[in-house]
Amino acid sequence: MRKAQFVAMAALAASTLSACATKGFVRKGLEDQRVALTGQIDTERNERVAGDNSLRADLATLRTDLTTLRTEYGTRITAMEGAVKFAMPVHFGFDDASVRQQDQAALEQFAKVAQQHYRGSTITIEGFADPAGSAAYNLQLSRERADAVRDYLVTKGIDGTLLRTVGYGKTRLVRPDAARDAVGAELNRRVTFVVETPATDATITALSGN
Repeated sequence: MRKAQFVAMAALAASTLSACATKGFVRKGLEDQRVALTGQIDTERNERVAGDNSLRADLATLRTDLTTLRTEYGTRITAMEGAVKFAMPVHFGFDDASVRQQDQAALEQFAKVAQQHYRGSTITIEGFADPAGSAAYNLQLSRERADAVRDYLVTKGIDGTLLRTVGYGKTRLVRPDAARDAVGAELNRRVTFVVETPATDATITALSGN
């Protein structure tokens, strides 16, 4: 009888110890999971903060670079749906398609902005002419001007396969009656850039200063 009681008490004790061990194991497992989950949350939070800081830094740099183009080089920048248009102060002599030395600094600055902020984007270079001469001649001349600017940008590191050129001749005149040596005729002999980019929202924010 006593032996049976001893066996029963031993079994109960073993069962109790086993239950305590099981509870302890479960408790430790839950604690380990809590620690792991907390660490994952902290990691994700830190990565998100780092990403936000990087985005703000990139936006600040973009804003500075666009401001430089506008204030130092007189560039007019317009954000459009899916593209950004840069009306550069790059002009040409009468009946000439050569890139002038005085315009090289502006083109170099544009090349830096394009490579840093619009890498991989297709850039269309639009060439124009003043109203002197025939439509066919001016169309060809405007294409040559766009091609000359493309070639210059390639020397500044822009991938030539991303650069497209088009000539619009004597259309879209800034000064409709100005040709040859008339005041304002130079404004008609120009190029503009259209950058196809999904970064339009960032550009709008940068231009607005928000």
